[in-house]
Amino acid sequence: MINMKLYNTLTKSLEDFIPLHPSKVGLYTCGMTVYDYSHIGHGRKYVGDDILRRTLTRFGYDVTHVQNVTDVGHLVSDADEGEDKLEKGAKKMGKTVWEVAEFFTKNFYDSMDKLGILRPTVICKATEHIAEQVALIEKLMARGVAYDTPEAVYFDVTKFAGYGTLFGQNLEEKNVAVREGVNTGEQKKHPADFVLWFKRVGRFEDHVMHWDSPFGDGFPGWHIECSAMAMKYLGDTVDIHTGGIEHTAVHHPNEIAQSEGATGKQFVRYWVHHGHLMIDGTKMSKSLGNIVTVEDVMEKMFDPIALRYFYFTAHYKKPMNFTWEALTAAQNALNELRAYVLRLMSYVSRTSLSNEKLEKVDAYRQKFGDALARDLNMPQALAVAWEVVKSNIPSQDKYDLLIDFDEVLGLRLTQDLGLRTQEKISGDIQKFLEQRETLRREKKFDEADAVRKAIEAKGYVLEDTPEGVRISAKR
Repeated sequence: MINMKLYNTLTKSLEDFIPLHPSKVGLYTCGMTVYDYSHIGHGRKYVGDDILRRTLTRFGYDVTHVQNVTDVGHLVSDADEGEDKLEKGAKKMGKTVWEVAEFFTKNFYDSMDKLGILRPTVICKATEHIAEQVALIEKLMARGVAYDTPEAVYFDVTKFAGYGTLFGQNLEEKNVAVREGVNTGEQKKHPADFVLWFKRVGRFEDHVMHWDSPFGDGFPGWHIECSAMAMKYLGDTVDIHTGGIEHTAVHHPNEIAQSEGATGKQFVRYWVHHGHLMIDGTKMSKSLGNIVTVEDVMEKMFDPIALRYFYFTAHYKKPMNFTWEALTAAQNALNELRAYVLRLMSYVSRTSLSNEKLEKVDAYRQKFGDALARDLNMPQALAVAWEVVKSNIPSQDKYDLLIDFDEVLGLRLTQDLGLRTQEKISGDIQKFLEQRETLRREKKFDEADAVRKAIEAKGYVLEDTPEGVRISAKR
């Protein structure tokens, strides 16, 4: 396996990646709370997760990628305060909470598909894993790190050593219920104690989503779902857990506390957190009305994959600023790269390489891998792709390298730009081309010419050049 390094947010250090099992990786990525439209800030995080997964696969690991869908329990404050986001979304849209969850789950994955993101191995909804969450809460209560009250079941943060220092937090400085209009749990032992199970009383008396449990009729808190589902599908210890940098304040410390409080084992070996995407220098937020969705990008006639290219121009940990000018530059670069690859595709003959040229090809492949291995340095990986474009290695080998790189980049470099795609010259057409070249080498020119006519009859034009045979679609 390639020596890969990842920045671990928990230890604040760049570490060699060593999974629990030599050839397998368990990857858990925090998913969406499906109460409203996803936006391009979300897109940046999930493209980053996609690159991580593709890189691990490239390096030979068998990756099980698990992603949750939060369709209950996430309140307007991450600290379990205010109203439930799903119920808030339902009121806004005039739909049931179930309809809202279904609608925005579909919207989210449709948007991620447009960004070229691979679907997770396992997509798990919180509402479909209530039994697992209840079982985990029972275990925490049995271990004495959770307590029951008339309003909710809480995790006792004072019973988890080091809780206040996770991700550099200071327990005494944590602000609880800092937003106006939020409701703080009245029966907490400590202000930072967090909810494992809300009871259907008081402000939640009419909560629509609710289930029976040993603690009373109610619904789970937001944090418990990730622990329950991550451990169900990946075991007590997860290799890599990702999320937005904002999750280091509340959500991920709570996940660690409740998971390790239940098992006594390390919950996550490597924490990967993505930086925020700003828009025109301002934080993207619904309250400011500056949200941009993937659909908005497409309405302005941009390819959503250009947005993916744009994300690669900054390291995933760093804040990034979105402007339409920057997206235009990304679109232009993507178009240029695709057009170049399509030109390369038309040269179908293979030129034998000298040892020197072979070494150059291997060097580019190594350099691309090294960029990925250094904490997913996508700006550098992208730069290597452009180095290949400008290099003097044969066309066929340029093409092979760029298509190989695209297994990670996901830029759909063979996408049709009005010419043809790789798929269109596969199969019968490719066989015809190979047959013609064989006949030409055997000096069977009449038979080779007949094959040429058969190819042209299928809508292509052949041009014999010093570099090989160029094939293009008839216009």
